[in-house]
Amino acid sequence: MSANDSPSGQQTTTSASLDAVRDATHDSAFLKACRREPVPHTPVWFMRQAGRSLPEYLKVREGIAMLDSCMMPELVAEITLQPVRRHKVDAAIYFSDIVVPLKAIGIDLDIKPGVGPVIAEPIRTRADLARLRDLTPEDVPYVTEAIGILTAELGATPLIGFAGAPFTLASYLVEGGPSRNHERTKAMMYGDPQLWADLVDRLAEITGAFLKVQIEAGASAVQLFDSWVGALAPADYRRAVLPASAKVFDAVAPYGVPRIHFGVGTGELLGLMGEAGADVVGVDWRVPLDEAARRVGPGKALQGNLDPAVLFAPTPAVEAKTREVLDAAAGLDGHVFNLGHGVMPNMDPDALTRLVAYVHEQTAR
Repeated sequence: MSANDSPSGQQTTTSASLDAVRDATHDSAFLKACRREPVPHTPVWFMRQAGRSLPEYLKVREGIAMLDSCMMPELVAEITLQPVRRHKVDAAIYFSDIVVPLKAIGIDLDIKPGVGPVIAEPIRTRADLARLRDLTPEDVPYVTEAIGILTAELGATPLIGFAGAPFTLASYLVEGGPSRNHERTKAMMYGDPQLWADLVDRLAEITGAFLKVQIEAGASAVQLFDSWVGALAPADYRRAVLPASAKVFDAVAPYGVPRIHFGVGTGELLGLMGEAGADVVGVDWRVPLDEAARRVGPGKALQGNLDPAVLFAPTPAVEAKTREVLDAAAGLDGHVFNLGHGVMPNMDPDALTRLVAYVHEQTAR
């Protein structure tokens, strides 16, 4: 794929360098599992593996605001690489935040410590949609640069690109920040369904463009995070969310990289999330993987799903619970081991390192 013949028509990394990345990572355990092919061992990576649980992360981030750190390519590369070096995970995930593409197109927002993303002027009316312009590669040059650094360093270890899903981004924009009950979000979804549909469709275009930038720079897979979608009933998901999520997955389908979909509290939505177009469905800790496979149906790999809180227990207890996850996954065509949600800030990094080694040892073919 060259700069002139990429699926999106965007300028991108040279064909030779992208081909080299694809060749280096193609036979990795992570990508094989995503493709539901035989693997040498069950691959492992962790959501939020790069971050506050690592002392080396706290050191390099000292005095630097979160959004600023996401726009510094050398720093992004260093933070992304830290857990790969320490834990020997089978994939890296690009260090960023789900609101970065919104910031890049000019939305006035900040990430406040202890709170999360806060939007200065929430999206509440049809006129507000005009602020959601198209995202172009020129809006996020730091992403392309950082991924170029990373793929050169990672070699055969795949890099996962990521973005926030339309529903979760819409919730932040409508609420003005994190919300427990999503009152304003649901009021718009139920009370003005056309405005809601137009909002999530617009966000799907922005999100698809953001993922394309990452893939064209060298990401070997992408994950769409729908952090808040577990707040919805299946019928509402099908009507008001699935079309936008499917639009994101359709936008990156021509690249042929694995597409992962994850949400929290989504046990009742697993089949629909797979239906949206993911190749791999992420499962939180509330549903055993064998039951999740039944709900998702054939043709999809699964990712997950150890309860993150288990990592605070003694090592024998961690290994016992990990064994339960591996046993539940034994009949799956493809399984990527992960936590059922992200790494917690106060988690012992050594517990994660031991967990990776244990999964590798227990599943070695």
